Amino acid sequence: MTTKAAERDHAPVDDDVRAAFAATLIELETRGVTEFRTVREPAAEVERAAREAGDEEAAQRAAVLRADVLLREGRVGEGGRIAHQARAWAEAHDSPYVLARAHRELSIFYRLVGDFSDALTHGVQAVSNLTEDVPLGIRARHLMTLAVALDDGGSIEEGDRRSREALRIAEEIGDHELAVVVLNNMTYTAYENGDEAAAIALARAMEVASIRCARPLAGNELDTVARVEMMGGRYESVEAKLAGILDGSIPVNEGDAAGECLLTLAEARRRAGRFADAQDALDRAIMECESNGLGRLRARAREEQAALHAAQGDFQRAYEEHLLFHADATALHSTQREARARALQAVFEANEARRASERFREMAHRDALTGLYNRRYVNERLPALLAEAAARRGPISVAIADLDHFKRINDTLSHATGDTVLQHIGKLLQEAATGPAIAARMGGEEFLLIFPGLDSAAARKRCELLRLRIRTHAWQPVTGALPVSTSIGVTTVIDGRATVAALLSQADRNLYAAKRAGRDRVVADPA
Repeated sequence: MTTKAAERDHAPVDDDVRAAFAATLIELETRGVTEFRTVREPAAEVERAAREAGDEEAAQRAAVLRADVLLREGRVGEGGRIAHQARAWAEAHDSPYVLARAHRELSIFYRLVGDFSDALTHGVQAVSNLTEDVPLGIRARHLMTLAVALDDGGSIEEGDRRSREALRIAEEIGDHELAVVVLNNMTYTAYENGDEAAAIALARAMEVASIRCARPLAGNELDTVARVEMMGGRYESVEAKLAGILDGSIPVNEGDAAGECLLTLAEARRRAGRFADAQDALDRAIMECESNGLGRLRARAREEQAALHAAQGDFQRAYEEHLLFHADATALHSTQREARARALQAVFEANEARRASERFREMAHRDALTGLYNRRYVNERLPALLAEAAARRGPISVAIADLDHFKRINDTLSHATGDTVLQHIGKLLQEAATGPAIAARMGGEEFLLIFPGLDSAAARKRCELLRLRIRTHAWQPVTGALPVSTSIGVTTVIDGRATVAALLSQADRNLYAAKRAGRDRVVADPA
């Protein structure tokens, strides 16, 4: 898989180094979903090494992996900030793969902060920016993210279609663990929609996929299966499904998985009339919530406690517990709103910092008087343009333009008038620098034009038109009777094989030839 950004950045990075980064990143990007915590350290190492090697695209891919871990761990603001930065880089450097990966994390970010509309927008972009050559496992993951966003937005049928496409890919490539994850999402969606028949069929398929990949269902997946069993009143089956969670023989892969399972078990036991056992499971669930700071789950535990009191006829305690549930839920919503505001503020600040950085960088590359690029920009950009010309074996031309007798304007009129003339010249040069051409002020009354892709004849024609445009410009309101004209020296290399110093020296020699020949003319390289 090669992107445009990778091709553009190819020269400074060794092929073997780039390939090694790519191989490591693909392995990390397709690592089992339940192993997300194992990605943190290797991703950070790749990001550091890639930046040292000059492979910025690999560094951005690694940063997106770190964002994914942060989001899954609940560090939403930090994860969202990194994802936004990666998206900005990808847009600026034409890297569709990094762009797709960043959009996927942004879809997750906005879902976590409760903005389902933006989650869907980014979910769509996460899929649409994928190119045909991406690994199928990556495509399936992106489809899964889009499916969740569609479900949240109420587009159940569209979500199901994307989920089934992701499932088909997972089965086609033999990634049974990925199939389990997709099926878990589909099963829980069916459960939430009250479609028991579909939920049962999908839960069975999930268990079969689990056997195929020789990985027992994890805590959150077992909870899904148990809730499907509870839909049909199969309470003994709920006990059986969650037995491994109770005795600790099945590890939990998410921080709230054990609490979720215990809460499901408490509800099943209450429905079965086993009130003492339900209270035991609920007490354990509350301990999990208190130990791990699970505020959302703690509020649900209070709601279940109220239901359990009511089921036993203790309506006074049920009412009191319901009041506590309401208080917890209100506090939780307030906390969630604050967390969402903090997360969005962190993203906003990151975007503002990026825009400020770009603005200051642009200002550093511009001449304050004319608005043209300055010598610093030329020193940074011209070597890259020469390298690109050499890579494609195409021509590049440069021209140095110098105003004729400009000192006379400053001395006879004023320096303020001279500045006005320079500003007019700046506008005329900007008009001449169409397409990929670049116009810059090198200092004083000297200007530079760069014409990537133009041969000698075309560059000379462009400069001749500019010379005539300057001479015939309406100068009288500015300079009165004093004319304004320019001499221009043009040089071309047909294959980009020249140094910056040699190119500018030749243009300068042609400029002085134009001056010696009487000024107000263009001199190019000899035929």
